[in-house]
Amino acid sequence: MARSTDTEDTPVPQRLLAAATRLFADRGYDRTSVQEIVEAAGVTKGALYHYFGSKDDLLHEVYARMLRLQQERLDAVAGSDAPVEERLRTAAADVVVTTIENLDDAMIFFRSMHQLSPEKSKQVRAARRHYHERFRALIEEGQKTGVFSTATPADLVVDYHFGSVHHLSTWYRADGPLSPQQVADHLADLLLRALRP
Repeated sequence: MARSTDTEDTPVPQRLLAAATRLFADRGYDRTSVQEIVEAAGVTKGALYHYFGSKDDLLHEVYARMLRLQQERLDAVAGSDAPVEERLRTAAADVVVTTIENLDDAMIFFRSMHQLSPEKSKQVRAARRHYHERFRALIEEGQKTGVFSTATPADLVVDYHFGSVHHLSTWYRADGPLSPQQVADHLADLLLRALRP
């Protein structure tokens, strides 16, 4: 799903990110030039370098913005007063929906993360680890209180769910039989069934 870009009142950084996302998804990061990005965004190279130091910075931001959104939403869900089973189900479904809503970003990330600079790669891995740790804490809370089974280690449950999430970009299609919310509900239900005592 490409983001809309081309209105003149859209701020330049968003136009650049939208153009880069569309081009990286269509052609691949390594086959997209800075010149093609600025032409698609309707700006100059000077504008790009004013907001982003390099093409690598654009690639980093494509994924970082989705991860920031998902972390904010997870923090809100995890910090609520709802029962742990409800919080985990909501979090498990939300990461699916937000991934599908940003499918180009997810696809670009899994196809191109190895092309990030070592420092940016380290930043992304740390942010993902923080997200997974917060998600795992919900599972562990439910296991400690007897709501969830302890038969499967929490780390493995997290890997199981996120393995499914990380592969959405390889098979999910907007014109397919299931809506984003339906896919999210099925995957969240599978997760909770795996945790039933």
